[in-house]
Amino acid sequence: KSGLDPGGAWHAWGMACLKAGNLSSAREKFNRCLKPPMDLNQLSQGSRLVQDVIQYLESTVKPVLITDDDYFTTLRELEATLRTRSLSLEMMCEGKIQHNSYYQECLFYLHSYGTNLAIISFYMRHDCMREALLHLLNKESPSEVFIEGIFIPSYESGKLHMLENLLETIDPGLESWGVYLIAACKYLQRKNYYHILYELQQFMKDHVRAAMTCIRFFTHGAKSYTELGGKQTWLLKIKDHLKVYLQEVSRSSGRKKMAFTFRKKMSATDVSRHINTVDLQMEVTKFLHQCESSGTSQMTGSSLPTLFGNNNMKMDVACKVILEGKNIEEGFGIAFRVLQDFQLEATEVYIKVAKQLVKQQKYSEIRQLLKCVNESGVAAKNDGDNIILNCLNEFKNIPAEDLDNLIQDMDSDENKIQAYVMCNKLRSAYLVSVRQEKSRAVQLVQHVRQLAESTGDDVVKAICAQWL
Repeated sequence: KSGLDPGGAWHAWGMACLKAGNLSSAREKFNRCLKPPMDLNQLSQGSRLVQDVIQYLESTVKPVLITDDDYFTTLRELEATLRTRSLSLEMMCEGKIQHNSYYQECLFYLHSYGTNLAIISFYMRHDCMREALLHLLNKESPSEVFIEGIFIPSYESGKLHMLENLLETIDPGLESWGVYLIAACKYLQRKNYYHILYELQQFMKDHVRAAMTCIRFFTHGAKSYTELGGKQTWLLKIKDHLKVYLQEVSRSSGRKKMAFTFRKKMSATDVSRHINTVDLQMEVTKFLHQCESSGTSQMTGSSLPTLFGNNNMKMDVACKVILEGKNIEEGFGIAFRVLQDFQLEATEVYIKVAKQLVKQQKYSEIRQLLKCVNESGVAAKNDGDNIILNCLNEFKNIPAEDLDNLIQDMDSDENKIQAYVMCNKLRSAYLVSVRQEKSRAVQLVQHVRQLAESTGDDVVKAICAQWL
């Protein structure tokens, strides 16, 4: 009459019936106030009212088993059990749930009014992981329900191996679990749980992704190549994963295509290239580890470059290898292979190395670098000259004799003139200019005269004017 919502009253009446042990009457009362959720796959345990019912039933479980003690069971409980059993027969869990009317009552309410997550969580709470997994599959629930309801409780309670065994038992090829397993991997990556991620990837036989996780284990947090030297087992593991993947690909290509839908794919040439990268990284690691141990290491950078980074990082590796040996020649071979294998801009690396050598005042080593570059057999005609020209920005810091030696090492007279002009050595620029073919010499000497005029060098200006 007063227009109030009767739901609360029906719920209270239903709870009273439950507490009195009148299960069938409770069902009837709850039927008036409980409603199934709009979205069965929502990430919640369902309405508060349903949760209260389940909570009460779980807390009131009697340790009596129907099979052993039929005479203790009331007719009402038996009737309730039979009715629920027919409702979810395919889900029956071995053991206590199957034989206890209160647990059966929980399943009745969960299947009638609960979300999939609530049903799965109930099975997990009562050690019925298999039933939880089957329910997930039967209802085609989204991966969030798997993560929340099954995966997180499994690894938090140390039952990840048990979960893996069940997944394999239900579907030995794991194909029906693909979406869920990939979602679990993404979740672990977001959480930075890389050790669990690696274990899961090995179980999934997802060798390419497992290799990628090993790369992270190798590079993450290392501050020096001495540290990386101690982590080389990860490099061996990367190779192992990639080799196993190659074997599987070659086996499956012979017969009918295997449906590796969720495992990461990669072409055989790409895999071989990655194996080559690992081999080269091993060589780099051994070399730089040795340099750091023997104290020849000079460079200290904020981040540690490896060959698993982008091209700029690979170029940093090449620079580091050339600079950290006992001399330029010692590391040049490995660096050259890095530049060749990854088709990097070699001249850029050599220029960077040369500038570093100017900072370290190792001018004779710049000449050794030029010798190595020329002997490599792939240097372009002007590469050596470009390396020197790029060093000369720092010419004020280079002693006069070393500066002259570097410029004398240049191949092209035009480049020598440019270098002398850069260093304000106008007299030397004039001397090289006059040796050129007549018409070109006139142009060059005129240019030198203009520069002498603008810098107030009257002596060179007079010489140029006289020659012209």
